[in-house]
Amino acid sequence: MKKLLIIIPAYNEEKNIIDTVNSVKTIESDYCIVDYVVINDCSKDKTEQVCVDNSFNYISLPLNLGIGGAVQTGYKYALYNEYDYAIQFDGDGQHNAKYIEPLISELEKGVDLVIGSRFINQISEFKSTKLRRFGKSILSFLIKVFTKKKITDPTSGFRGCNRKLIELFASKYPIDYPEPDTIVTVLKKGYKVIEIPVKMNERKNGVSSINAFKSIYYMIKVSLAIIISGISTEKEKEYED
Repeated sequence: MKKLLIIIPAYNEEKNIIDTVNSVKTIESDYCIVDYVVINDCSKDKTEQVCVDNSFNYISLPLNLGIGGAVQTGYKYALYNEYDYAIQFDGDGQHNAKYIEPLISELEKGVDLVIGSRFINQISEFKSTKLRRFGKSILSFLIKVFTKKKITDPTSGFRGCNRKLIELFASKYPIDYPEPDTIVTVLKKGYKVIEIPVKMNERKNGVSSINAFKSIYYMIKVSLAIIISGISTEKEKEYED
């Protein structure tokens, strides 16, 4: 039977990590054996102690690597332990575990990367600020320019991939705000990417680390990353040909 790893990056999530892990531990798949690993990104709070006290499967990083480094650690773990599929699942409790099975189902159909989108079919009550919606529109536009593929939720961290992309992400993964950048890379390399509609949960504890200033910084930085990734990947293809 195939094996699936749920990668849970966590930074200062002592108040959320128990509910998050418990939600994924209840998942039973018709297709896979489901495991998980918490990647504690050198949290300053008691996230690691909570993992110890609850006997969670976790890795604690000695330095704070950011979301990209934490997630890539999970992909390296998945590669080393020969998992067939991997799903990213945020430690803050905003991702809904009931959509894990639909993600797996798409991977079983041969999709390389499946993204849980908050903006398909309006099933989600997710509300973001006008600034973030504007930023999302910019990123979606840039992705379509470089890949000819419409992605409605380019910043979603709720996504699953197969073994081929586990290998790719384990070897190379952007450190900062990686989701839009990796979408471009994967599409330009010819992998199959789809989105499915999901609902997100409200964050119960803590606040997002991305404020208005960081949202602007994020949009500019990721836009540049998409442009660079789109151009460089095209150059790589020309070189290979």
